[in-house]
Amino acid sequence: MEYMRLGNTGMIVSRICLGAMTYGKPNDRWPWALDEAQSRPFIKKALELGINFFDTADIYSYGASEEVLGSALKEFARREEIVIATKVFNRMSDDPNNAGLSRKHIMQSIDASLKRLKTDYVDLYQIHRWDYETPPEETLEALHDVVKSGKALYIGASSMYSWQFAKALFTSDLHGWVRFVSMQPHYNLLYREEEREMFPFCEDQKIAVIPWSPLARGLLTGKRTKDRKETLRARTDEYGKKLYTSDDDFKIVARLSEVAARKGLPESQIALAWVLSKKQVTAPIIGASKPGHLEDAVAALSVKLTPEDFHQLEELYKPHPVLGHY
Repeated sequence: MEYMRLGNTGMIVSRICLGAMTYGKPNDRWPWALDEAQSRPFIKKALELGINFFDTADIYSYGASEEVLGSALKEFARREEIVIATKVFNRMSDDPNNAGLSRKHIMQSIDASLKRLKTDYVDLYQIHRWDYETPPEETLEALHDVVKSGKALYIGASSMYSWQFAKALFTSDLHGWVRFVSMQPHYNLLYREEEREMFPFCEDQKIAVIPWSPLARGLLTGKRTKDRKETLRARTDEYGKKLYTSDDDFKIVARLSEVAARKGLPESQIALAWVLSKKQVTAPIIGASKPGHLEDAVAALSVKLTPEDFHQLEELYKPHPVLGHY
């Protein structure tokens, strides 16, 4: 395993982050989620492989992901040796106040997440999306107070426009509040729009970049085509269906398979190695639901891509509309 500091902080994280959206409890929205008994071996294996960075969110399986992750980490790891990240924003119930980034929702949500995670604090508390209804000053002051109360060590953000992220950092600096230390963007071989503004901005501001969906919802494992969706998740993930649909995307998947075959490696290792090669990237967030997923992710750290590999993997890309901000 390789490790590096999370942006401009002193906290050190593994270069592979295990995402826990896959773990929790199957329901109408996440019929493909693994239950607790199925999930625990993956969390244990991640720790054995040297992964110390775990990402979840309150919305995943409506809290069950946090519960499963918290229970497993409490049993398998020492709290001071792991980094736990979770998120707030999405609607958790019909209560009109149980969504968004108001002070009320943030304060209620951090306590609920800590209870489910069975911990006194999270290392990284992230806003899952930008809240267009709440003044950013209200959100940022509330997050500042969460950190100062000891319930979170750092704060982070996820998919948004670069101007929004810049506004948030400027507002925090203006008021002397804790600022975001990380950005969790949508980024992979099929979606590279963050290279235009967000990546250079994060590099300039020394912000950690921890991409979500680095394997494009499993599409970059090479096991699916546009017409063949083998997994339950591929068949039922309505959000994922909105992200990767064009013929151009599947041309890149085919090219990835060609490069992988030439190098004698799985497509997933090549795709992850490509993400890891970007100087702004700290740790891609990977999901693991089948044997070998974690081992392949860690093995990607050792894959070296040549200039020819980069050219072949990148030359087919065409600009995309913004995807994943909502």
